[in-house]
Amino acid sequence: MSEMITADLVDLDLSADTKEAAARALAERMAALGRVTDLDGFLADVAAREAQMPTGLDGGIGIPHCRSEHVTEPTLAFGRKAAGIDFGAPDGPADLIFLIAAPAGADDAHLTILSALARQLTNTAFTAALRAVDDTETAAALIRGDRTPASVDVPAGAGNAERPEGSGATEAGAADAVASAEDIAVSGTAPVPSAGVEDGSDPVPGTTAAPDGRPFRVVAVTSCPTGIAHTYMAAESLENAGREAGIELVVETQGSAGFTRLDPAVIAAADGVILAHDVPVREKERFAGKPTVDVGVKAGINRPAELVAEVREKAARGEVTAGSAPGSAAGSASGTPVERTGGTGDGYGTRLRTWLMSGVSYMVPFVAAGGLLIALGFAIGGWQVNKAPSVMDHFVWTQADSWGALLFQIGGVAFNFLIPVLAGYIAYGMADRPGLVPGFVGGSIALTINAGFLGGLAAGLIAGGVVMAIQKVRIPAAVRGIMPVVVIPLISSAVVGFLMFVVIGKPIASAQKGMTDWLNGLTGANAVLLGALLGLMMCFDLGGPVNKVAYTFATAGIAVANPGDSAMKIMAAVMAAGMVPPLAMALATTVRARLFNPTERENGKAAWVLGASFITEGAIPFAAADPLRVIPSAMAGGAVTGALSMTFGATLRAPHGGIFVVPLIGNPFLYLIAVAAGVGVTTALVVVLKGLRKRSPSGAGAESTGTGAVSPAGSKEPVAA
Repeated sequence: MSEMITADLVDLDLSADTKEAAARALAERMAALGRVTDLDGFLADVAAREAQMPTGLDGGIGIPHCRSEHVTEPTLAFGRKAAGIDFGAPDGPADLIFLIAAPAGADDAHLTILSALARQLTNTAFTAALRAVDDTETAAALIRGDRTPASVDVPAGAGNAERPEGSGATEAGAADAVASAEDIAVSGTAPVPSAGVEDGSDPVPGTTAAPDGRPFRVVAVTSCPTGIAHTYMAAESLENAGREAGIELVVETQGSAGFTRLDPAVIAAADGVILAHDVPVREKERFAGKPTVDVGVKAGINRPAELVAEVREKAARGEVTAGSAPGSAAGSASGTPVERTGGTGDGYGTRLRTWLMSGVSYMVPFVAAGGLLIALGFAIGGWQVNKAPSVMDHFVWTQADSWGALLFQIGGVAFNFLIPVLAGYIAYGMADRPGLVPGFVGGSIALTINAGFLGGLAAGLIAGGVVMAIQKVRIPAAVRGIMPVVVIPLISSAVVGFLMFVVIGKPIASAQKGMTDWLNGLTGANAVLLGALLGLMMCFDLGGPVNKVAYTFATAGIAVANPGDSAMKIMAAVMAAGMVPPLAMALATTVRARLFNPTERENGKAAWVLGASFITEGAIPFAAADPLRVIPSAMAGGAVTGALSMTFGATLRAPHGGIFVVPLIGNPFLYLIAVAAGVGVTTALVVVLKGLRKRSPSGAGAESTGTGAVSPAGSKEPVAA
């Protein structure tokens, strides 16, 4: 394996004044060594990443980076600019710039090296040495780890003099800028502040010992979507906080190169657990029955001392948490995983959206299976199939009507699970496994009293809240063992049942009926305007929160055994509009290939299949690189398609499937015309707008619209490192 960085990849006096020029200067060094095969293509991928989110971090660090098919091996180039270059960091320009290039698939050994760099960026001595070093060989050796920061003479007043250690207090801004999406091989951040010690005081309330006199023991797990930067920076921060608090803290890093499980004896002896993760913790059941703090990975980086204090407070109260990972298995509206349950480090709005989407994501497969079965039942057995007697008593193998009735009745049974599953998994997302029982009970009550989708939402939130409240109560050690299996299910189910039957059930049922009547009453211009609005929402963020709202609204309407025509028209309009952006970008790259770089043309081929399958995220690479041209064009086409679909009266019982469920669509020919019209509008606008843009003299690096690959998570959470 060649060295990831050499002296030839270091520039200690960058002449560039912009981030684009800086990236080009460092990329040219990579290309000269044969590590980048297509300079403009690689810079297009870097520009696409920059368009998604700034790569400047607090502490004077810039980390432009990407995965790219134009990179032959993981490579790191380093540049220094005394005057600084604006990379979008909250605290000002960056004077230390790391250009990180990863191929489409980096092996574990390279990922381990990149992870080590991520840990080094939390070391103020390391960044001070890089600011003070005066030759490229030494700089490269420092970054590789062949030289230690202590071996570099840092003159007084140099290096970090203008960035004292205390400046790390705004580290949260840096973590926020990158922790939300990591789809490449590495990220980085500025020096992490100390764990909260001021004036020598104990940063954690109470003593540093457990009740039996031994040191307090904590085990922790850190992980992030790529398992590189934030995984290891959070581990480093937690270990430092543990040392300063005088406790024993051991971290299991679940990174890209795999993970080494903590010794079961170490876990058994632990007094508390800290889980700092943005992806589900593997084998989380190992930590069941322990006082647990469960947060996002950036909380582990930014406020480790608070997490240590919180887990000790939970241990003092005797509060324990179950061990499974909520929200980790289901797919989102476009078949992609939803986010992990929001931790205490997230805002309430973020956590609420995550809880709701946890329930919706588990519900969608039931909607899909039930809706398709019912639609097939109508197709085979005719429109009177819903009046057929039970197939248990009247099934004839040779009659199509019997097979239609069978499919219809199986679909109806599947639909009966929709509201309980929705409520159960909203509660699960909030309170883990203890929330399942009251959530399912509340959802079943909502179904019984005809409170529908709204009742399921309310029941899930109430159930999760009740369980979370019970978990905060200090419980004697003698009864902790029966809490998850007896006490919590009993009390929470009783409370939720009382509230649903006696207090809020009837008002919610009335509201659900009012919404259903309103939808069924939509005709003429009102229906067309609603279709246009839903089309705009589906194409606004291509799978983000606004898209989810529109999709959830549509699925809520058909999540009943006998939805009205208006609800099925809304579902048809939403799916049609969601197909437009990727299909339009695929068509644009075909009819005007010269407006797109080779990478985009390849993505355009994949977008044909993605769009036809109703995976709106197929347009994300194009929108991320050129949002001002692509997104408005997509919204215009989506609005046209949504409005036309409603005008034509197309209906759909299935919540997904794209062209593969066209035989089950009402008015399928007109439906396809609506999709084609929207695709044509978006394609025309994209071609015109891209054709009018002024070409930058610096080439594709400054204004390219390329990107390396379709986001693996689709948007539902579109990711960027």
